[in-house]
Amino acid sequence: MKDVVIIGIAGGSASGKTLIGKQLKKAFSNVSSFQIIKMDDYYKDQKEMSMEERYAVNYDHPFAFDIDLLVKQLKVLKNRQAIEKPLYDYVTYTRKDVTETINPSDVIILDGLFCLEDENIREILDMKIFVDTPADVRFIRRLMRDVKERGRTLESVVNQYMNTVRVMHDLFVEPSKRHADIIVPEGGKNRVAIDLLKTKISSILNEDVL
Repeated sequence: MKDVVIIGIAGGSASGKTLIGKQLKKAFSNVSSFQIIKMDDYYKDQKEMSMEERYAVNYDHPFAFDIDLLVKQLKVLKNRQAIEKPLYDYVTYTRKDVTETINPSDVIILDGLFCLEDENIREILDMKIFVDTPADVRFIRRLMRDVKERGRTLESVVNQYMNTVRVMHDLFVEPSKRHADIIVPEGGKNRVAIDLLKTKISSILNEDVL
């Protein structure tokens, strides 16, 4: 039985991590079972907190995440066992009441701000990728995404970016770049980098990319 390959894709908010994951999953759709896990789903459960208290949480700090649960479930998947992954609700700022069953697969991509920042996560990863996208591009993408997809107001997005996102990026996300095996400028629009990643993953799996 093949070993499970776990790939971490880190980078700033709206840097293009998710697009890279989707492109890689599409590339291997005919040759490997492939799962994408979003680290955002491992925000801590805050059902016991009031909405006012939830608003006050710094969601761009590593402490906002249930790292212990994430590491535990990654190890379970590494042993080819299924997990019940939590799901996060961006509107209510806490976990949903339902979970998602994630079955074992040949390749698992972990998409998240801090997947290279935490040592316990890094030890599980077989490949570490950092998406390096300019701050102005990331901010514009985040603004459009949070307003359209997450029900946020323009003012709230700007305030969060200025007060926490930018500061936490400089403190935690950007320094984690030194742990990366591969640094990808401009995210999923970098076709050369995507092709190189496909080739590397294919060599790990000992399979040809279709």
